[in-house]
Order: sequence, then structure tokens, then C-alpha cells
Amino acid sequence: MKTINFKSYLFKLSCLTVGLGPLLTACNEKELLNPIPETSVSADLVFSTPTRVLAQVNGMYKALKSGDFLGGRNLMLNDIRGEDFLNRLYNIFTGYDAWNHTINSGSADALSSWSAGYASINAANLVIDGLAANTTVVPVATSVQYVAEAKFVRALAYYSLITLYGQPYVKDAGASAGIPLRLKGQMSTDDNDMPRSTVAQVYTQILKDLDEAEAGLPLTYTTASLNTTRAHRNTAIALKTRVYLTMGMNDRVITEAQKIVPAAAPYVAATGVANAMQASILTIFSANYMTTESIFSMPMAALDYVSGQNSIGYNYNTNQEYSLNPTGIYGNATWPATDARKTLVKTNTTGAYLTKYQNSLFLDYVPILRYSEVLLNYAEAAAKTGNLAKGTELLTAVRKRSDAGYNFPAAAVGTQPALISTILIERRIEFLGEGLRSNDLLRNLLTIPAKGTAPAISPSQPEYIFPIPNAEISANKAL
Repeated sequence: MKTINFKSYLFKLSCLTVGLGPLLTACNEKELLNPIPETSVSADLVFSTPTRVLAQVNGMYKALKSGDFLGGRNLMLNDIRGEDFLNRLYNIFTGYDAWNHTINSGSADALSSWSAGYASINAANLVIDGLAANTTVVPVATSVQYVAEAKFVRALAYYSLITLYGQPYVKDAGASAGIPLRLKGQMSTDDNDMPRSTVAQVYTQILKDLDEAEAGLPLTYTTASLNTTRAHRNTAIALKTRVYLTMGMNDRVITEAQKIVPAAAPYVAATGVANAMQASILTIFSANYMTTESIFSMPMAALDYVSGQNSIGYNYNTNQEYSLNPTGIYGNATWPATDARKTLVKTNTTGAYLTKYQNSLFLDYVPILRYSEVLLNYAEAAAKTGNLAKGTELLTAVRKRSDAGYNFPAAAVGTQPALISTILIERRIEFLGEGLRSNDLLRNLLTIPAKGTAPAISPSQPEYIFPIPNAEISANKAL
């Protein structure tokens, strides 16, 4: 009987979620004489009932929202690498190495996203493997959906890793060394050794997973909560617009975006979940975490408590580890006080602080994909392919949602370089603190600007990407 060991190894193994108690009453004499270790359960048993299968599906989403990954630290590390935040407390446990570009293979910042990301990937792989090995436990249609959800989770996790630990795809069409591409669930340490795939190979797998996820995911769920926290068809499409934008494949961005963005305002997805921007951005960060703008979010609840040092709300708001750089986007002249997004910042005698995450118990829903991003992805791709009118139209829709009286000056949108620059500025405003800034710099091969005491980092410097952590180097002899 194949068993799954619950001991974490290589910082990747995702623990399955079934309890051990009910299994202890079904032992025969042979099992009593040759007991399974208490930290192991049968791989077949955890996929033996529909309830247990669903527990594994829920478990892979839970792995995604780890405080070390998309529930907190990963997003923060992506933002503080950029120029819009200043570090106040010099705490290596809250991202100082990443902010200061002094991260190395032994840094906690190098390990956190890597270990949690591969745990998410392993959880998704185990769901895919388990359903393939237990084909009669849930209906075929349910199995197809669960596999599609697992492929979305795997794609999102790999994208989140390759954009930190791999050279930008646009640098050399993905020819650089990337990260190990693990597509089978790990249930022992036997297959630790795996070489790095190229960046292009990782992106090929991400897109394959997303295409297959789109085909198998439901159009919609029965509740707003599920439409926000589990992958549906539009979730896969939205992520594809981000992936293709990262790869510089702007025509493909447009093709995907047009599936859920109509030709003219009002911009509401015509099929599946009626994804659309809300009338006020304040709604999605305080009044209602489950609107149709939130295409995919990490829902936090009391049982998902993220410790202070991993929580975005703790670092940006409660403990004020990072203030907004007055010479960064907060002080940019194109972000006036009339913009509603400025109200998501509070000031005191020590600086200005982001308050998007304001729940005192750190139970905010952490946004991963919002409809406004799809619009700005589309806008940037349109601008880069020469359709300045469409790019300006979509850009304006996002800006006027928060500042109805604002009009972009002609010089800001009149030429292709100016419009692209203006869209990138708008992204910094709209997604401040949502984990997009590092990749926006890297995918455009831009220098990471200096801020405070942290130096600028050019695309040619090794600090431009994160190093593979020592734990992986020690355990994986094939690197």
C-alpha cells in the first residue's frame, strides 16, 4: 500500500488534509503487527470519498494563501523591491533584504516564496494524481472541474515563482535557466534531484495548464464567495492576460482580454461571472471583498491567521514597517488628492502608510486578480501594438472610476511611448501594495530604481532576480 508521509521535505511537500482518527478503527491483524507510522496515511484513503477529495481541493487553495506565499509575503516582496516603499525598521524578518537588494541564497526572503510556492504546486499535483488514480470516487464532470482547478493553482504558483527566480522571458525569449518543473506529486524524497527547466519551458507549461483549466472550469459558481475564492473560467482567462503581457506577446493579451472585455463601455464580462469594476474602489477594500471586480482573492478567516511578520496589513498598516516613498508614486503629480485611491493612505508624523489592508485581525481578502488589471493589461497591449485609441479608452475607464473629473493631458497619451509610460504609472497607483510592481519593472527590462538607501539594480546585475535558496541547493543535486 502506497503511503503519503506527512513530514515536510525540500520545503515542498504539501500535507493532505484528511484526519487520522477514523482510520485507526479499521486495522486488521497484519496492520496491527506492521503499523503505518502515525504521520502517514494511505494515498488511496485520502481520495476514497467525495468529501475527502474535496478536502484535498480545498487544501491546495489553502496552500496558495500561505502567509509566505500569496496570502502575504510574496506580494509584499514584489512591491518593496520597487521604488514606492521605504523601509523604516531594518528588520530582515519583514523583507529588509529584498527591499535593500541584499538578498542571498541564505536569506529568509529567498526561501519563503520558494518553499511555499512549491508546497502549493505539490498540493495541486497530488490532486491531479489522486483523481487519475481514483476515477470512480466523484462524477466525471466533478473530476474534470477539480483537475482544472488544480491546473490553475499550479499555473499561478509557477508564474509567481518564475517571475521572481527566473530571468525575464523578454530578455532572451526564455532561453535562460529557470526553475525545476515538477509535474508529479512528491510523496517521498526519492525524486528530489531535478534540473532547472528553461524559463520558456516553465511558461509553456503555465500556458498549457491555463488553456486546459479554461476548458474545464465552471462558468460560474452558486455564490459570490466561491466566484471570488475558487477558479472559474474567467479566472484562467484573466491570468492568461497577465502571463502573455509578461512574455511580451501583446496580440495574445488582446485575444484573451476580449473574451471578457466587451468592445465598448460599460465593461462587463458577457459570459460566465459578470466581472466588472465597482463604482468605487473603496468597496473592494472595505465594504465587500466578494464583488465581481475581485476575480480571484485569498480569503482570510480566523483559522487562516497569518502571523504579523507575514501579514501585508501588519507590515504596511499596523506596524508600519514600510512607508510610502514621497518621491515614488505617492508624490507623483499625476496622482492628485481628488483621486479616491489617495484615501487608502493615511499620514502621521513618520510618513504616509497604505491602508488597503485595514482589518485589525488581518482577515482582509488579499486580491490576486482584479478586473481593473485585465483592463490595464489590455490597454498596455493595445498601446504596444499601435492602437493608441483603445489603450487610452481603457486607461481612462480605470482612472475615472476613482477620479471622475480627471483628464489625461494630450502629451500623456498622444504618442506610443507616452501612453505606455502613463499606463505603467496608472498601474502603480491602482495596484499599490498588490504585488505587481517588481514584475512590471522586470518584464519591461527596466532598472529597479533606487530609493532611500537602497541602490538601483540594472537588468544585468545578479540582484535583478532572487537566488535559489540554499535549502534547495542542498537537497537537489541536479541543479
